[in-house]
Parts: sequence; structure tokens; C-alpha cells
Amino acid sequence: MENSPQSFTGSPEHNFFDHIAQTSDTPLGLNISHAEGSYFYTQEGDRYTDFISGIAVSSLGHRHPVVVKAIHEQVDRHLHVMVYGEFIQKPQSDFAGLLASQLPDTLSRIYFVNSGTEANEGALKLAKKFTGRSKLLAFRNSYHGDTHGALSVTGRDVYRDPFLPLLPDVHFMDFNSFDGLDLIDSDTAAVILEPIQGEGGIIMADPEWLGEVRRRCTASGALLIFDEIQSGFGRTGELFAFMHYGVVPDILTMAKAMGGGMPVGGFASSTDIFKVFTENPPLCHVTTFGGHPVSCAAGQAALKVLLRENYHKRAPLIEERIRRRLIHPKIKEIRGMGCMLGIALHDYETTRQVVEYAFAKKVLLGWTLHSNTLIRIAPPLTISDQTLEETLDIIIEAMG
Repeated sequence: MENSPQSFTGSPEHNFFDHIAQTSDTPLGLNISHAEGSYFYTQEGDRYTDFISGIAVSSLGHRHPVVVKAIHEQVDRHLHVMVYGEFIQKPQSDFAGLLASQLPDTLSRIYFVNSGTEANEGALKLAKKFTGRSKLLAFRNSYHGDTHGALSVTGRDVYRDPFLPLLPDVHFMDFNSFDGLDLIDSDTAAVILEPIQGEGGIIMADPEWLGEVRRRCTASGALLIFDEIQSGFGRTGELFAFMHYGVVPDILTMAKAMGGGMPVGGFASSTDIFKVFTENPPLCHVTTFGGHPVSCAAGQAALKVLLRENYHKRAPLIEERIRRRLIHPKIKEIRGMGCMLGIALHDYETTRQVVEYAFAKKVLLGWTLHSNTLIRIAPPLTISDQTLEETLDIIIEAMG
């Protein structure tokens, strides 16, 4: 049945609940008007403090003016012109060059994609193609995305079980445990891990353990993949969390804050490793929209601002203030580093009450995907001292 465009007059609320595929029975349902800095605003005129940065995306706040300017300028030049990897497109090339200049020499090439889960899919394929092996090792309570390959190495059965069978020859170990590291052997294509487990509860890797994982991978010829999709681009106080540890992966995956609010992801590795994507057969990993010129222009602008203003160096100062202020009997511990923190509470009911109280006070908090007793704290690196203090006051109030 044909209808004219004029016949589709439903409200945004109606269309959201009737025509947008939902991910839960209880979406927050805020009707967003605009966003600026550390705040977003609803159509009703309410202002909310975004204390989770759109889940670690808006690290420079919403609509940073330098990023917005770069987007406008690129839109006036061109949008999509060709599938990824065929034409020289200045935004892609410049962004790759700038990013590579901040990484170790063994991570000198960037493959741009659209999202974090795509970055992990590409990294797994690259490792299997380069090593000629199929065995993949991952860790319990990890999160690497929801597509089939990324889900296969995500360490939570409740999300995996509805979609079985997934990739074969995937094995799980306990994070930060030396037991089980013997699984890293000459049959292993890759070990994939988050230096700081995000959705698993903001769990930091033990430095000695991470060094041993690196040594075992090197000895066996397995590739080490670091998923820094959530921890990257300054959130921990360094550009990437692995820089705190002095352990360099063979493949690095990234997304979220990478685009300054625009959708882009990527994975970095060496020229030698990436060469396998060009042969036997050529074009064995391709993407149409990966490295979209507008997203790359935004990403380059965001990275320039981050480095020029040293916003990543502000993350430890924000952490210090949060830890100093958030002292309460209901708080079990505060985990993480920089602006990637988690407040561990004693039970789900308290966690729910704190999140709901803060939401009623127009502060957006949330819990991590694998834990319902941990509140995610991921403010923009650009948050003002006043907004930070006001938000911490509300969290303390919420504790009762």
C-alpha cells in the first residue's frame, strides 16, 4: 500500500516506540533536542548532565566546536566517493598519519571501520589469516561486541547462549589469573583482551600478568590483540591504556571516542601483518563505509584537540577529585583509572536507587553490561570543575 510522505505524521515518541527496534523493554525514552559540552537537553527543556559520555564516546563533550567545524568543512567537500582503500581521501590519510605518529612503530598502519565490534571482527580475521591458525583465546567477563565473531570471544554466556553455535575453537581463561595461560600455544592465532575490562566491571589488568601474556604470545607466535574501544583516546590519562603498562599489542582495536561523536572505528597493526589482507586473495577484508571522510575529519580534529589541550592529562586530576569526594559506607570500592571508573556498591537495590535518584536530579549514570552492582563513571575529559562538583554532590545525596 502506497502512502505519501505527508501521511506519516506520527510524533517522534510514537515512531520511537512503534517503529524503532528496541533493545530492552524499558528504554530511558528521553526526547533529545540538542547537546552541548557536558549536557544534553530534551524537547521539554530539561538539562541533563552526561556523566557517562554517551558510554565513553563524547570524551571532548558534545559538539566540540573544532570537531563541528571540521565536519562542516568536509561536508562541503565530499561525502562517500568510493569503497574503503581505493581512493586517496585526505581526511582518511591525514587521520591515519596523525594517529600512527602517536603509536609504536609496530602499530603504524590503521584500517578504518565503522564501529568497535567491526574493529574486533577485522582484528580476529587478520590474526587468523596471518598465523594460519584458528584457535582464539579470550577471557571471562570480557566484552568485545555483539556481531557473531566479536560475540564469540565475549566472556558472558547469558549473551552468547541465544546465538550458539558461534565461532569454533574459542577458549576462555580467567582475567588476571596465571592459571590457564598454558592454553597459549603454537595452535593459537590470537589472544584478545581489554587492558581494563569495561563491561566486566572496570577491572584493571595486573601488570605482571599482562607482561606474562605478552611473553607467552611472543614465544608461541600467537598475536596479542588489545581491545581499547572503551579505554582509548585519553580516558585513562594516556592516549591508550596499554601505555601505562609498557606492553605493546600486535593489534590494537579502537572506536567510541575516536570520532569525536561521529561513528568510526579502527584497528592498527604492522605493515608486515597487514600485508596478508592484500593477497591470497586480494580484497579478503573490505568495507564500504569504513573511514567515511566526514567521520575521519571529525576524528582527526578531535585527536588534535585532545593532544593540543592535553585533555588526557586532566583525567587523573578528575579521578583524584572523584575518589576524594566519593567516600561513603555504601561504597565498597572505586575501580579503574582516570575517567574510566566504576563505583562498586554492595547490592543491586542500592545501585538501582542511586542511578534512579541521580536521573531524577537530571544526572545520567548507568551500570556496566555484566554487573548490576557497579555504577559507571565516565565523564567528559572537558567537564568543568563546577559541574563535576555538583554531580558528585548529587551522587553522595543519592547514597542517603
